[in-house]
Amino acid sequence: MRLILAFRVFFVALFDAAAAEGIRAALDSSALPAADEKPQKPKPARPETPKKPDRSEAITLLAALQREARFVDLTQESLDEYSDEQVGAAARDVLRDCRTVLDRLFKLTPVLTEEEGAEIEVPSGFDTGRYRLTGNVAGQPPFRGSLVHHGWEAAKCEVPQWSGSKQATRVIAPAEVQL
Repeated sequence: MRLILAFRVFFVALFDAAAAEGIRAALDSSALPAADEKPQKPKPARPETPKKPDRSEAITLLAALQREARFVDLTQESLDEYSDEQVGAAARDVLRDCRTVLDRLFKLTPVLTEEEGAEIEVPSGFDTGRYRLTGNVAGQPPFRGSLVHHGWEAAKCEVPQWSGSKQATRVIAPAEVQL
């Protein structure tokens, strides 16, 4: 292989003055390894690891649910001192406002449009992310069964991007101080 290369270089240098000058410059270069050194293979470039965002989208969602629906306040409050009627009245407002937030950010829609309780067919090759089979699951699909829950999927996902400070990346709701 080196013999063929040597002949090629010889004839290129013999008949092409510009190529001969390039070969001479390469041979005179101190970048060439010594005859007893093996040339080093270039190291492959490591792919850059993507930068982790400053704030998790989950915390941003939780902050929106707290800010607009007081969701965290309701779940963290001890309800022992309140009557069922008081808890129900508070929960009604919180749940309504949570639904508004979820609809704005995700536009939740049912996975299946049939009414719960309806007889449906689960097709062959079904996606286990879209169907969860319960009960006596035996044999091969298609399966027939009663729809227990229609499921939910997000028609969009528009969680706002965090624009706050690094110190507040995990804050769900800031402390309020009245002056």
